[in-house]
Amino acid sequence: MKLDGLKPLYRSMKDQEIDRYRFGYTNGKASFDVFFFIDESPFILLFGVKGDKLSFEIEIFPGFQINLPLCKETYNNLCMILGLKYDPSNRFSPKDFFSQFNISIPSTANKTSEAKPHEFAKYYPHLEEANKVYFLGWRDNQTRNEHVTTENLLKTRKLLGVKVSEMSLSKNFSSCWTDDPAKAKKFFLP
Repeated sequence: MKLDGLKPLYRSMKDQEIDRYRFGYTNGKASFDVFFFIDESPFILLFGVKGDKLSFEIEIFPGFQINLPLCKETYNNLCMILGLKYDPSNRFSPKDFFSQFNISIPSTANKTSEAKPHEFAKYYPHLEEANKVYFLGWRDNQTRNEHVTTENLLKTRKLLGVKVSEMSLSKNFSSCWTDDPAKAKKFFLP
């Protein structure tokens, strides 16, 4: 299935040099924070339930294509989020869900809605020190005779993107995080 509604948003994001964007979407009683990550390959749509930690990801392939049917886990999560009960005479159609979503995608990006790591970190509760979601800085592991950990690289990749994670690995720097928003620093490269 093609989500051609993403194309104008993608162009607008590229024009403004936005790699990660946040917008809202409501379907029935479910209200979502939707994050569009174009610094991943394939692109990612992260649907997070507002006020909850429930979420699911959809990969966006070239031509803004998504794979349907959904895997069983994603399908079940989506049904649960939407509050649907099994009804053999009225089956839920992910295609209908995504068709409705497609016509609700904003066509232009607004720089103020650029996604920040602390806004979507809650949807990745499996990450290292999951409560620490505000960027604090970098630790140079060379000076400590240590190496960046796999867990830290995963957190860096999920919250800051693939390019930053690759740089972190090549320079042997660990991203540092805090749970105190007052201590947060504006993101910078080491």
